[in-house]
This record gives sequence, structure tokens and C-alpha cells, in this order.
Amino acid sequence: MEEPNEGKTQGEDRLLTVPNLLSVGRLLCVPLFLYLLFGRDNRAGAAWLLAGLGATDWVDGYVARHFNQVSTLGKILDPLADRILLGVGVIALLIDGSVPTWVGVAALAREVVVAIAALVLASLGARRIDVTWVGKAGTFGLMFAFPMFLASHSTLSVRNEFGVAAWLCAIPGLILSYYAAATYVPIAKRALEEGRVGSER
Repeated sequence: MEEPNEGKTQGEDRLLTVPNLLSVGRLLCVPLFLYLLFGRDNRAGAAWLLAGLGATDWVDGYVARHFNQVSTLGKILDPLADRILLGVGVIALLIDGSVPTWVGVAALAREVVVAIAALVLASLGARRIDVTWVGKAGTFGLMFAFPMFLASHSTLSVRNEFGVAAWLCAIPGLILSYYAAATYVPIAKRALEEGRVGSER
């Protein structure tokens, strides 16, 4: 098993990388999203912003992988930004009434369970678990479904089309998200075992 500092590629400990800045930018835009939705009653503007923030998640991942900007901080910051953005977005849409209640509750329930599991594993000394591509795909689907649900309740002329597209993203997104959560169970078990072995050295 690798020692903590072995196997790290150059740059993993960097803080100021483009992906990290994009993740921070997503977090800083959350108040703007809430302002557009509730302060300005601008559902279309809030929907476009939320969709754009969701798209940056894939941009920062692409930049990190293809330009050697993967960092330890980024592996923590990126999923954290995803969770906060998705959680705040879903709660806001539930309050606004622009997303079906069961869809919003299902998405939130999954996020809460995963977050609690991550905290428990960390407290037990498990090694950190990287996000899987299935989990990323599920998040991607939901991050576009919710803006489209919001747009379907706006004054846009194509709001009905956005409503159809929202369902086409939401259902696969939820399925993939819950499937990913299930696949994390054996991964979490191995992470806990490896973390305990490492702590005994």
C-alpha cells in the first residue's frame, strides 16, 4: 500500500488551479441564483444561471484531467460544490413550486444519505472515496433537469419543451444517482478497511 506521499503526481497539492477557481466561482454564484429567483422573480434568468453553473462542473473536470490540474483540494472542493449547488437549488425550487415534490425530495434524500455516510466513514478513519463516473453522470442529469423544470414555469415561449426535457433528464439522473449510491457500499467497505490498515502502520 502506498505511503501518504507516494504516488502523487506533481501539482496534486496546488491550490490555485483553474478547476478549483471554477468550483469556488460556482459557490459564489449561489446567492445570485437565489436573488434572481426570489428577489427578482426571474425564473428564466435563474434557470439559465443554474444550468450554466452545472455545466462548469464538467468544464473543470475536463480541464483538471487534460491539463494536469488535478489537485487534492479539487477532489474535495468539486463534489462539495456540487452537493451545495444541487441542495440549495432543489430546496429553492421546492419552495418556488417549480419542481415536482417527489422528484425534489428523492434527490435531496439521496444527497443527505451520501453526506451522512461520508461523515461517518471519515470519523471512522476511512480513506477518502473519489466520485465515480456513474455518480457524476447522475449529478449531470439532475443539474440540467432542475433548471429545465424551473424554465418550464417561466414566461419563455418554449417552456413546454423545457418541461419535457426536464423529465428526460430527471428520471435517468435519479436512477443513476441511486445506482451510484448503491455502488459506493462495497467501495466504502474497502475504504474503511484500507484506512484502518494504514492507521495501524
